[in-house]
Amino acid sequence: MTTEVQWSELQRDPKSVAALADQGDVRVRRRDGAPLLLVREDAVVSASDGAVSAARALRNALAHLPDEAAADVLIEEFPWADLLPAAERAEFVTDFLRAVGASAELGRWSVLAQVLVEWKATAAVYADPALVGELSRPLEDDLGPVPAPSES
Repeated sequence: MTTEVQWSELQRDPKSVAALADQGDVRVRRRDGAPLLLVREDAVVSASDGAVSAARALRNALAHLPDEAAADVLIEEFPWADLLPAAERAEFVTDFLRAVGASAELGRWSVLAQVLVEWKATAAVYADPALVGELSRPLEDDLGPVPAPSES
């Protein structure tokens, strides 16, 4: 259950807002920015522990399946993965499992989101045979020297 309060209410009566947070999440609306979410630390720790456990269970379950079966499981959730050639599907499964584990351990699900964005883009390329041909052909032009990497 999420309760909403205004920023001014948090400033005016922080104890009652804290009491609301003991009952569930509190969304704090602000006029000048994105809403904030006030969550008890024990709830976040519990959710994080659950995510790590679920990620480990998923990784172990898929790791015990043959590559093709593991890919089939993921294709049900990500149908675009069916456009990948078999070798790339196996690589997708490996990358997905690593990203799930890393995301859960770090509490940063953007890691998994990035892997999915990248593999979905790869599947989109494979969906266009002309594009695959263009990107797969050898380069025949000399494009000149490659500049040295620069430190940023």
